[in-house]
Amino acid sequence: MKLIMSPLSPYARKVRVLLREAGREAEVEEVAVATTALATDTAILPHNPTGRIPVLVRDDGPALMDSRVICRFLDARGFLGLYPQARLWETLTLEALAEGVLDSALLMAYEVRLRPEERRFEPWVEAQWAKVARALDAVEDRWHPHLAAPLDMAQLALACALGYLDFRHDARAWRTGRPRLAAWEARMRDRPALAATRPA
Repeated sequence: MKLIMSPLSPYARKVRVLLREAGREAEVEEVAVATTALATDTAILPHNPTGRIPVLVRDDGPALMDSRVICRFLDARGFLGLYPQARLWETLTLEALAEGVLDSALLMAYEVRLRPEERRFEPWVEAQWAKVARALDAVEDRWHPHLAAPLDMAQLALACALGYLDFRHDARAWRTGRPRLAAWEARMRDRPALAATRPA
């Protein structure tokens, strides 16, 4: 199998972290592409016509796209059991919340990095940050018991989302006012799988 990805993509990072947590990274060749929202690498298009990454090219079926689909597929192949039945709906919900953080943070980055300065819409950027802040507050207030449970995909997705905030939006100081989440992230960030895939 091949994973079409970018080392800077937080979505691809989720898959790359799962592979390393499972000790199965040798089974999936990582194929790095240079792609942006404005210029899609043509290597992606035969496998995903939208041009989005990551894409998992399988040997025995059509390519899979979307990080959540890919992670579920790999986990179903016996990689780690990161979607435990006993708390499946909580895991999926927190994973979706982490994905929402990533979506808003990425839209903020696009607005600042890709749009000419005279055309930037600050209320849009701030509205996206408000979504991020609300999500992080919800994790701080309500999800800390889940973060103390055995490792699952929701925790890995959240760690990747927080890493992306550090990478692209460090000045926003997401840790302020969220001591439990900050302490959890400090413990997670040095896991070998997360350290090896940290964007630089």
